Amino acid sequence: MTLLIMVISLLLLLALRVPVSIALLIPSLGYVLMDPSVRLGTAVQQTVSGVDSFSILAVPMFILLGNLANVSGVTDKLYDAAVAAIGHLRGSLGYVNVATSFGFSWMSGAAIADAAAMGRVQVPAMVKRGYKQEFALGVTGASSLIAPMIPPSIPAVIYAVTAGVSVGALFMAGIVPALILVGALCATVWLLMRKKNELRLPKATWATRGKTALGAVPALGSAVVILGGILSGVFTPTEASGIGVIYIAVLAVVYKALTWRKAYRTLLTTVETSGSVLLIVAAAALFGWVLAREQAPQVAANLILDITNQPIVFLILVNVLLLLVGCVLEPTAAILILVPVLLPVAETFGIDPVHFGIMVIFNLLIGLITPPVGLVLFVLSSVTKAPVPVVIKGILPFFVPMVVTLLFITFIPVVTLGLPVLLGFL
Repeated sequence: MTLLIMVISLLLLLALRVPVSIALLIPSLGYVLMDPSVRLGTAVQQTVSGVDSFSILAVPMFILLGNLANVSGVTDKLYDAAVAAIGHLRGSLGYVNVATSFGFSWMSGAAIADAAAMGRVQVPAMVKRGYKQEFALGVTGASSLIAPMIPPSIPAVIYAVTAGVSVGALFMAGIVPALILVGALCATVWLLMRKKNELRLPKATWATRGKTALGAVPALGSAVVILGGILSGVFTPTEASGIGVIYIAVLAVVYKALTWRKAYRTLLTTVETSGSVLLIVAAAALFGWVLAREQAPQVAANLILDITNQPIVFLILVNVLLLLVGCVLEPTAAILILVPVLLPVAETFGIDPVHFGIMVIFNLLIGLITPPVGLVLFVLSSVTKAPVPVVIKGILPFFVPMVVTLLFITFIPVVTLGLPVLLGFL
């Protein structure tokens, strides 16, 4: 009964548009105040413990890294290199969009940052070249989901801290699924653009290709620094976040793109975003402790086992649940609320927590482009001034590659676990 009251209270508060952190705190504090066996000091300790972690320090650092990348001009360098390399292909700017997002993803770690950066640069460029606005918005929104799948993925850090697994293993586990997503998006672009002969750019000279490629090398250097440092064991993922920030900051200064005004705005945006994320983490820590104290994982396990004892059926049920939750909750909050309940059940079915983590993350990412909450939809609408219904119309064809990628992640564990095992993270 206590669990039921807490869950209903949370859902009701969320339905009333109460901020997620407050919606998590209210029923948790109500439980603490109503139970005389629980001291208020214990509740405070549990709340603080949610953010008192070396691994969680990577979150604000990666947010800062993404914001610095947004203002440093690296997006333009990546875009120019991609246009020079494949601009002569039919529907080339669709491929350029995906390729640029993939390159930028090694710096941003968040779909929102990717959508904002790519939306400002690529949607106007594609419309100017004769592409339909819906298509430009759709491919930009879909390709923004690459960012949270590969290092430095912020959802991966949140999941790793919540589930108690290696951040490095989760980083490596997301790379192959991200490449599958890139391939699926490119295949969709080809299908949609295969008859658009007019959507070609003049073929760039080899000199232009070489010049733009060299210009993009420093921008891609952050991926080498972050990934290389983690793989070589020189520094941890958290330390890599700090090194990555320094690298991009130096790059921004070299490009003369970082004025004092831009630096102030970047830091302010980082503080605001980090504060909201970490407040959710702290509130969710207390909420999760209450659920654990009331044996929510055991209750959930019993309910699911009453339905099925087949791992495949369980995975299907979890996918459906996460897709629905992702439509109304942003990934950080959903991970913090659901993982403490679902992961113990997954482990009873013999499902690896790293494999389960990538599945959870990608499921919830699909929610970022799904109404009614879909934050990427609203970000694209804001930066391009396009109505949200137009953005949604453009996104619809790209749900197909999303589902295909999700099926690979869910039912072929080697897709997620192969690379971490090969590199010695598992």
